[in-house]
Amino acid sequence: MPSAEKSDVLIFYVNGKKVMEKNADPETILLTYLRNNLQLTGSKLGCGEGGCGACTVMISKWEKSLEKARHFAVNACLAPLVSVHGCAVTTVEGIGSTKTKLHQIQERLAKFHGSQCGFCTPGIVMSMYALLRNNQIPSASDIDNCLQGNLCRCTGYRPIIAAFKTFTCPMGEKCCKFQKDAHNSQENEIENKQNGWLPYDPSQEPIFPPELMISNKTNNVARSLTFVGEGVTWHQPINLDEMLSLKQRFPDARIVVGNTEVGIEMNIKGHCYPHIICPINVQELNEMNVDDEGISIGASCRLSDVAEFLESLHKDKTEEETQIFYSILEMLKLFAGLQTRNVACIGGNIMTASPISDLNPILLAVGAKLTFASSSSGLREIQMDETFFIGYRKTKTRKDEILVSIKIPFLTENDVMKAYKQSKRKEDDIAIVNSAMHVSFEPGTKTIKKLSIAFGGMAAITKVPTQTMSKTIGRTWDGILLNDVSSWLSEEMKLSVDAPGGMVQYRRTLVTSFFFKFYHHTMTILVERGISKKNNIAISREIISDLSVEEESFTSTQTWQEVPEDQKPIDTIGRPIPHLSGFKHTTGEAIYIDDIPPYRDELQMVLVCSTRAHAKIIDVDTTVALECPGVVSYVDKNDVIGENDLGMYGEVFADGKVTCVGHVIGAIVADTQAHAIKASRLVKITYEDILPRVITIEDAIKHDKLSIVKKMKRGNAEEVFQNCDFVIEDEARVGGQEHFYMETQCCIAIPKNEDGEMEVFSSCQYPNGLQTMAATCLGLKRNKVIVRTKRLGGGFGGKETRFCVISNPAVIAARKLGKPIRCVLTRQQDMQITGGRHPFLGRYKIGFNKDGQIKALQIKLYSNGGNSDDLSFGVMDRAIVHADNSYNVPHMEVTGSVCQTNVASNTAFRGFGSPQAMIISEAWITKVAETLNMDSEKVRELNMYKDGDRILHGTLLQNFQAKRCWDECLEKSNFHVVRKEIRDFNKSSRWKKRGIACIPSTYAVGFGPKHLNQGCALVLIYTDGTVLLSHGGTEMGQGLDTKMVQVASRALGVSVDMIHISECSTSSVPNASATAASSSSDLHGMAVKEACEKIMKRMEPLRKSNPNIGWEELVEKAYLKRISLSATGFYKVPGLTNVWDCKTGDVKGDMFSYIAYGAAVSQVEIDVLTGHHAVLRTDLVVDVGNSLNPAIDIGQVEGSFAQGYGMMTLEEMLHSPSGHLWTIGPGAYKIPAFANTPKHFHVHLLRNCPNEKAIYCSKAVGEPPLFLAASVLFAIKNAIKSARSDAGITGPFRLDSPATAERIRIACEDDFASKAKPSESENGLQPWAVRA
Repeated sequence: MPSAEKSDVLIFYVNGKKVMEKNADPETILLTYLRNNLQLTGSKLGCGEGGCGACTVMISKWEKSLEKARHFAVNACLAPLVSVHGCAVTTVEGIGSTKTKLHQIQERLAKFHGSQCGFCTPGIVMSMYALLRNNQIPSASDIDNCLQGNLCRCTGYRPIIAAFKTFTCPMGEKCCKFQKDAHNSQENEIENKQNGWLPYDPSQEPIFPPELMISNKTNNVARSLTFVGEGVTWHQPINLDEMLSLKQRFPDARIVVGNTEVGIEMNIKGHCYPHIICPINVQELNEMNVDDEGISIGASCRLSDVAEFLESLHKDKTEEETQIFYSILEMLKLFAGLQTRNVACIGGNIMTASPISDLNPILLAVGAKLTFASSSSGLREIQMDETFFIGYRKTKTRKDEILVSIKIPFLTENDVMKAYKQSKRKEDDIAIVNSAMHVSFEPGTKTIKKLSIAFGGMAAITKVPTQTMSKTIGRTWDGILLNDVSSWLSEEMKLSVDAPGGMVQYRRTLVTSFFFKFYHHTMTILVERGISKKNNIAISREIISDLSVEEESFTSTQTWQEVPEDQKPIDTIGRPIPHLSGFKHTTGEAIYIDDIPPYRDELQMVLVCSTRAHAKIIDVDTTVALECPGVVSYVDKNDVIGENDLGMYGEVFADGKVTCVGHVIGAIVADTQAHAIKASRLVKITYEDILPRVITIEDAIKHDKLSIVKKMKRGNAEEVFQNCDFVIEDEARVGGQEHFYMETQCCIAIPKNEDGEMEVFSSCQYPNGLQTMAATCLGLKRNKVIVRTKRLGGGFGGKETRFCVISNPAVIAARKLGKPIRCVLTRQQDMQITGGRHPFLGRYKIGFNKDGQIKALQIKLYSNGGNSDDLSFGVMDRAIVHADNSYNVPHMEVTGSVCQTNVASNTAFRGFGSPQAMIISEAWITKVAETLNMDSEKVRELNMYKDGDRILHGTLLQNFQAKRCWDECLEKSNFHVVRKEIRDFNKSSRWKKRGIACIPSTYAVGFGPKHLNQGCALVLIYTDGTVLLSHGGTEMGQGLDTKMVQVASRALGVSVDMIHISECSTSSVPNASATAASSSSDLHGMAVKEACEKIMKRMEPLRKSNPNIGWEELVEKAYLKRISLSATGFYKVPGLTNVWDCKTGDVKGDMFSYIAYGAAVSQVEIDVLTGHHAVLRTDLVVDVGNSLNPAIDIGQVEGSFAQGYGMMTLEEMLHSPSGHLWTIGPGAYKIPAFANTPKHFHVHLLRNCPNEKAIYCSKAVGEPPLFLAASVLFAIKNAIKSARSDAGITGPFRLDSPATAERIRIACEDDFASKAKPSESENGLQPWAVRA
């Protein structure tokens, strides 16, 4: 119930303009207000949990003590609107615009090609802007730090890093780092092609609002505030007494500073907290002090301020005294992103009692003291020890108590302390396991006085191994102690196989691995203090050191073939011109679906989805939901006029049965999204489970839930096996992958209320498909449905068909209610219901000779298709035809089966099944090499196709460039020299290992089904000479519109400035294939060219008679002569003669028009004790024919590689045994971040390789490079091989994809990992997670 208290007026500034909000609701987040109330849509909603940075804005506050304004990058998706009272908010619109003047950040980022889809770009711009406002000449590490909280799914980060590196020197573009010289002639050449950039002038930045400055200066005492909303009251007291009084009145009130925990609980998990207390103006909770014993930090002190304070202590205190603070600083650097650290407080980290808190183990290990206050009992001090946390998210504090401060002691020369953390991704990630260890010695000795250890991630609380600790008192710090403690910890820190979080063996291993590191860290300190001898000190330093490659400075090069010297300047084909929307991306002016202003009477729709994987629907009770404020209607199968069952795409709404968690049952329609979300949680559904529940590929095989087998073969493998020197069998698994497009699935359905017409705005890759489905479920003809798409915030295949889960319910709701319906999925629901890349299992039998020549191969491929067919059969077809990658196996048989399971339907994803099959091919190639103890590269080269061979799917290899890419890549990477250096490194390093691998790629371009290989375009020329171009493809960041404008520019002979593309619409270009298969430039480019040539042919006589007139005059004359200035273009790929008998496996003719090639060399380093890895260097040589636009193509190569790197190392989709997807949202699912970019990243477009079969001799680029990230996967395997060898383990071993830190660590198979294996008695327990 809303409070009876009076609500204060919220006052703040946005982009220099004063805002006074009389009805500020504490439940409203800042981002919602900016977008919906102020129509500032540049800031984007990417995740709603502060994990992607798309919503980043800058908040400025006047600091009395500093007499200046401080600027903070903040996640607007978590910041409550009421939290910005008295602040100045700056959004991307407030710093620059294409209509006025660009900010230097915006200009440079666009000129460096630092955006593709552009959805994440405003947030990245604002993170950098906040840094520059505080630090005018930042260092490279400052920039790295400020971008930790931002994600980009398109670019691979390299161009963003390059753009922002220009701010590290006051010389700007004249900096020596950006001048060409003989040693670095290619670096940043793409950027240098532009006309420089403006210098940064901080004096031109907006001033802090004078009203707020004066108010802060003159008002010595702030005023307490209260904001009353629909369901929550926000209290902002000004002193401790007032705060304690509030806590006594409302004992269940949550204390909120940054809202980084409570915000997620309320917005994502649906928790409700009627009263919130914000202590940001309570002095006692915001002070930091130093005395002789240690430091005191107020509980409300923000983590970024804490870090600044701790860093300042190094000037006055010894290294021994500040060991704790160094550990805290290390953890804070890895804690979330800067946007979170800028608002989250240290007290929140303690009192949320998270079992994976990064700070609580440190505070426990050093015995920090907490001061609490309450109205009833005053102040009391509690020491943090093993009794403080009493259960999951529970402490031994009382309800009416408030944490006031934390006292952290100084250490002495007799103390050693260190903290450790391992996570899926190093930066901005929660811990899998973390630990802090503190040992106190008797003065001047190695005798233990006290050992304190605390672990996070090993129980429902921060756990202290008290038994182990007590046994160490009086012991000497030596090798015997190391063995004993490792054994004791293994016993005391056991973890059940079914423990939440999974990864049980890995987590057990990390416990002893961390102590091993701490033992050697302590030994190093004891040597430095002169207490211990220098025995094996080099080994100790190797064990405790970070990966050396992470300390290296970032470098990159990009090379390509220049255009001919005689090419006209107006002709941009082959030139690296920027993305045509680049400047709009950086200013936030690019419009996405949810940026479209609300229509009159528009309503919001939220889906109601199944929480069971396989069950009958017994009852759906919407009574309570429909009574909620703002709710208009509930929509389900009973409202579908046309077809509810759409065949391969599944049902619009579940009809009596659900077949996966996330199966759409119905939808709530309300006046706001917030109201619809609340009501959707109140729909009560009664189920009756159906067994079996099939989740994994192995489940499907067991229960025979398999599709009809498809086969492709040549020769007779079974017969040839008998004549091979070796015949072995094995299997390889490739995990799924979440698309994580930055813009979630969204659409707006607008009923025209005439003839049943429906208009749909959608962020989809397949407007034609959406039109077809919408018409089918509405019972309309397709000409009554128009679909419009301007741009997508990323797609990657995920928006090729799965848009249907929202577009079909939306059009049904729009028809039923006669009002516009907007539906924007939350990140969490999007990930749960829309599927991802298909997991694959490959079982193979391979025959080869002792020289490494492969003679015969049989592969059985299985994919997890999910609960509907969707595109699973097409994905399997493409996997089958790429099962040979670049290798000529004379006798080969491949079969494929799609598994029908109870997970959300998997779908298209960049590569469309090819990467999975090609990874499996590299697995069997590597298996041959390991069996024969040969270098993998030698086996790859020996078995590689040659020009004139026929590939498995029948296409004749002409101009086979894979070997040329391979040779150039080996040369550019200095492969053979580096491999020797790596072997030398590994000989002298036991616990850090390096690896290297070279991988080739042979990728067939085009759609498998012949009829899809067609493109279409419409060209309209107006009498002023300008051109409006439409084509069948959608712009989703790949630069398709830019390339089409370049094609039209050449064909018409006009400047690109004269050509405009408005959108992709089914009303202008009908029946277009999906923007997929890397074919859109090929198909639509040819169609655009044909349409332009038609018009030019019509004007040819006019041009001949008027050779000297300009374009505008020529067009005007053509109009007066009644020459048609519009034309359609159409193109179908010629020469597709393939016939594939899927039953016999026989193949004839050409299935694809041409093939794209590439090769990659990657070098990695791994930490054997934790499984953490880093990529030192990657060299890519990629065949894109004659590039239409080298800047865009290189961006596609880098972005595709980064996505493949994520697929093969970081990104892992985990389901519960009951079918729920665990890895939902950026908190649980980790895509590559800025720090995952190879330290040295070199991309080379193959020269002199024109492709006569595509537009202007170009080749596809979107998908082929993704597989090249397998060079990292197999470099990791190469490094693990050395670690296993040192452990006395030789021979072949299996490393599935993704090679996560867990898999890397366990594959190293040392004593720590062996002792952590689950015992036989634990084998019957059901694990927390399964891999589908």
